[in-house]
Amino acid sequence: MLDPDALIAIDIHTHAEEPCGTHADDGYDDFQAGMAAYFKSPFPHPPTVPETAAYYRERKIGAVIFPVDAERETGFRRYNNEEMAELAAEHSDVLIPFASIDPAKGKVGAREARRLVEHFGVRGFKFHPTMQGFYPNDRSAYVLYEAIQECGVPALFHTGQTAVGAGMRGGNSMRLKYSNPIYLDDVAADFPDMQIVMAHPSFPWQVEALAVATHKPNVWIDLSGWSPKYFPPILVRYANSLLKDRVLFGSDWPAITPDRWLADFEKLDMKEEVKPLILKENARRLLKI
Repeated sequence: MLDPDALIAIDIHTHAEEPCGTHADDGYDDFQAGMAAYFKSPFPHPPTVPETAAYYRERKIGAVIFPVDAERETGFRRYNNEEMAELAAEHSDVLIPFASIDPAKGKVGAREARRLVEHFGVRGFKFHPTMQGFYPNDRSAYVLYEAIQECGVPALFHTGQTAVGAGMRGGNSMRLKYSNPIYLDDVAADFPDMQIVMAHPSFPWQVEALAVATHKPNVWIDLSGWSPKYFPPILVRYANSLLKDRVLFGSDWPAITPDRWLADFEKLDMKEEVKPLILKENARRLLKI
């Protein structure tokens, strides 16, 4: 089992790109090639869940890991949340499983969410509004949020511009508008007992993200998807002060490795007493570990 005291950090944002041993659709191969080119990925193929676990175990870092259910909008085959959770359970000393459910599934998705938490040990849920093609405050998603709130686990939302589809023809038909963090203000107000994580520096809406997080105490920010050397100064300032208890380390593995992220983080002008909060202690409170 996970021993948080033995870890140097907890990465709140890692992707299970090949969690179930299945070869992805041809369109997904093109998509992955675009991502690898954008981030200059060192990996010859998307790492499997066991490969991810081995990498994190060697570094004594815990990792929240999840797939993305965007089958309806993208056509990429959906990964099986149950199998993903079972794989993570085999490496429970370092992996913390989140699931992903397209909110368009409505009540079926809500039933799945409850089952995944109760029977498969899922500790939270990942949403990607740009890939899933929905506004987070769309009322049709609320039945799923209700289930997540009842289960007492967090919901993590992609925010801001995304490398997903970047440079591909038409941005791979993905629309950035869905990932404006201001839409999460409604969600945070309507579900005050659901912990909400806004993933990534929210370019070009960083100020909106900070406004939501400072106004709504159930909203957190993870710092994944960007090298810390590119963080806007206002984000660093808030992470060092008003939001120091609700900012989280995230890499966006495998697009960005924790080795690269942590090396750049060390060069930031962060208060020494804040660094352990961001790297591990805030995640422990969020995840109740």
